[in-house]
Amino acid sequence: MKIIHENDVPEVKHPGRFMRWLANEDSLHANNLSVCVIRVMPGETVRPAHSHPKSEELIYIITGSGKVMIEKEVGEVRAGSAILFEQGKIHMLKNTGKTEMKVICFFAPATSLDNYKTFEDIVFPE
Repeated sequence: MKIIHENDVPEVKHPGRFMRWLANEDSLHANNLSVCVIRVMPGETVRPAHSHPKSEELIYIITGSGKVMIEKEVGEVRAGSAILFEQGKIHMLKNTGKTEMKVICFFAPATSLDNYKTFEDIVFPE
């Protein structure tokens, strides 16, 4: 049976977030999708801007609030929001609230940080 608890997965710090891979080749041995949970502290932005050339990503905001940027367009998000980052679209997430933002990220097909395309020169629009 393939069951995992997020606390059993190592948390890794990346620019603007803490990340745990719940489902990928290593954890749960998933082949066709990958899933991670991220925590974004107040005032932090997930950096750098990036896209997923081979996958689409759906994020679901579990707690917190903030803003999302997709291809220079900005929208408000809060607990209960689901956002689709289409394959190849440049995006960023920012916590504009006063509490930690917790987000679950689903990728199909499966991806990893090695497959992200980054854009260091893009900053979150203010």
